[in-house]
Amino acid sequence: SIFFCHKIGLNYVSCSAYQVPIARLAAAQITLMEKAKNS
Repeated sequence: SIFFCHKIGLNYVSCSAYQVPIARLAAAQITLMEKAKNS
């Protein structure tokens, strides 16, 4: 999952073109979760 890749320090994931919007949403969710946790 995108969360796992982010957790282990990867900053790039490869996916097919139709999965790009979903991957971007997942990355945004992770960013928001981290900001909420750090606040």
